[in-house]
Amino acid sequence: MTKISTQTVLEQLKKQASPRMQNTLDAIFTVCTEQQERGLNEFSYTTVASLGNGRGVPKAQSIRNDSGEPYRTLIASFVDAAGKPEKSNTTTNKSKRDSWIDELKDPVVKLQANILYSQKVAAEKLVKEIAPIDQVIEIFDGDSSASTVSKLTNLERDALEHLISTEFMRRQRLELGPNGSILTANEKKTFFPVATLDAIKKALQYL
Repeated sequence: MTKISTQTVLEQLKKQASPRMQNTLDAIFTVCTEQQERGLNEFSYTTVASLGNGRGVPKAQSIRNDSGEPYRTLIASFVDAAGKPEKSNTTTNKSKRDSWIDELKDPVVKLQANILYSQKVAAEKLVKEIAPIDQVIEIFDGDSSASTVSKLTNLERDALEHLISTEFMRRQRLELGPNGSILTANEKKTFFPVATLDAIKKALQYL
């Protein structure tokens, strides 16, 4: 992709700016050009604001504000012109879905689109690092559906295991009944209904 010159970006931005903003853009351009001539690729908002203090450059916070978008775009053009290899690979290896960016005619719009594209790629990379592709993330909204897939705590697991343990049945004088039920040993009355034993075993296996 052919890089857009910082001068071209400045001229395009000034066409849509008020006289006051045009002066500010010129001041930022001067400071960034001086940095470029020094061979320094440090164009952080704090650095630019510090070097431009008293020369018409706004404070770093003003550059970060919504109204400072033209200033950020101009500064970004100097960062882009610095030609960092990592970023150049990001912008040249676009997928077909994003290839329209390189076809944009307006240099400022193209630069802004490339900035957003780089941020998108960086965000996608971060997501992959945080959540590997084979990892499932479950998000609950607080309703009852969360309880159906929540994992048992260690205390809950111990409690269920105790209910079907030989020791518990001996102390409570219980015995296994038909179809997963649990009965009293003497009177053969139902202590836990049918399928209780199966339900507990499934809970221990899957939760």
